[in-house]
Amino acid sequence: MFSCPSLKVVLFTCLALVGFVASGQDYYGKFNLSVGGGAAMPQGDLDSAFTPAPTFDVGFGYRFARNFQADLGFETAFGAADIRTYTRTDIGTLEINDRQYFLPMGGRVILPFGDSGRHEFYAGGGGAYLRYSEVIRQPSDFFRVPCTVCSRRSGWGSYGLVGFRSSLNRGRNFWLGVTSKVYRAATEGEQFGDVPPTRTRDRWTFVQGEFTFSF
Repeated sequence: MFSCPSLKVVLFTCLALVGFVASGQDYYGKFNLSVGGGAAMPQGDLDSAFTPAPTFDVGFGYRFARNFQADLGFETAFGAADIRTYTRTDIGTLEINDRQYFLPMGGRVILPFGDSGRHEFYAGGGGAYLRYSEVIRQPSDFFRVPCTVCSRRSGWGSYGLVGFRSSLNRGRNFWLGVTSKVYRAATEGEQFGDVPPTRTRDRWTFVQGEFTFSF
């Protein structure tokens, strides 16, 4: 279970305030497609083995009520384990790097504020699947080389988030926002960089900017 006290307080406050949120704007986009990027900070058992890394994320949200949205996303951190090795293949020596993948599945509470309805605060959370993989730097987009020596780790956990966004137009179709997200999970598998082949308790803090198209 996710156990970040500050996020729990925020989420409880949001739920308590939903019934009191007043707005003259009834319209909201039910479908929300987002793309963004930022930085991921590894913590927990990864604190000394991994380093902060850039991220890229895509997400889909179905807003089934004005104040509630179901979320599904995919996020990637690039090179947090700082793996730079090489392997010999039939076409020569290729470089191996590392990637960290995150699949969050949950929901959020949304609190619009202001007379125009163009500003929103949100908080939420849910379950998450994490996977760390070594990957070969492929020589071509049309020719793929399998990696027989690449190591992997994975596990399940949870996440929580808080954020803010503002609409760029009156129709509230285009949004810019900032989201802070925390992942907690237990992963296990092969040795991965400086992480030994044992079960670890991992924590990640993400800070990301996001662009969202709502319709």
